[in-house]
Amino acid sequence: MAQIPVTILTGFLGSGKTTLLNRILQEKHGHRIAVIENEFGETGIDNDLLVQEADEQIIEMNNGCICCTVRGDLVRILGDLARRQAAGEARFERVIIETTGLADPAPVAQTFFVDDEIAEAYLLDAIVTVVDARHAPGQLDEHHEAQEQVGFADRILISKTDLVEPRELEHLEQRLRRMNPRAPLSRVNFGKTAIDEILDIRGFNLNAVLEIEPTFLTDTDHDHDDDVGSFVFHSRKPFDPLLLEEFFGGIVQVYGGDLLRYKGVLSVKGSNRRIVLQGVHMMVGSEPGTPWKPGEARESRIVFIGRKLPRDVFERGLTQALASSH
Repeated sequence: MAQIPVTILTGFLGSGKTTLLNRILQEKHGHRIAVIENEFGETGIDNDLLVQEADEQIIEMNNGCICCTVRGDLVRILGDLARRQAAGEARFERVIIETTGLADPAPVAQTFFVDDEIAEAYLLDAIVTVVDARHAPGQLDEHHEAQEQVGFADRILISKTDLVEPRELEHLEQRLRRMNPRAPLSRVNFGKTAIDEILDIRGFNLNAVLEIEPTFLTDTDHDHDDDVGSFVFHSRKPFDPLLLEEFFGGIVQVYGGDLLRYKGVLSVKGSNRRIVLQGVHMMVGSEPGTPWKPGEARESRIVFIGRKLPRDVFERGLTQALASSH
């Protein structure tokens, strides 16, 4: 049996991984893809943000970071997928693993070399890292995970280049090349990039990785910043759009520096569509999503990831932004 190629899609919180993944899933490239995605926190949002086609199998992993507490789940899911494919129960030709933005990609990549069943069934094709041009300088200064994501990349895609000056972008590219001279760099706009720059590139080279990190196959220690946590706000009542805008306007001013990532799918009064919310630090935006189906329960879920965020303050403010029933 031919090995199943795997792409690890990584990048720090808010870099644009899900946007890129949506581009891949929407493009008519003829590939059948199984997507495994991992989120940091008690519940997932990305599954609602992904465009799901009939040929894609999307598996969600929550309750921890894929690179530590749930790696056993990753092995189990990959093993199950391979068995289902061999039995003709699942139709896919490749796997994309979208890691949480707080993942160190090294332990994820280790999975394909230290577990015999997985090593036999799968080929690690490449680690593709998305870098947010606007926030990367600060993230690389402050977060070990962001540095590891760049260091292990076989391809680096720079997103949000329109939000920075050309000179800033040039400095960032120089820094990324110093950190990882072997990975080709390219700029992407809203996830638009050629499929052949991401899939079947045979970019992962174990020998090159062992030169950089000799303990790659044996080192399983990985710690997260204890200050970083997450929580989810959930409501079946719709939001008042003006009150919600007022809430976010105030919250990003006070806590923007510590708000690493926030995203959600919202029910908003007066709209028959979901509203998709996306935010990184003080940058927040929203856009219409898919329409609510007749009879479908309308509800809102927002996940916040950040440093020592006062959950009670956020929950109280969001509750006050819900539309009154009168």
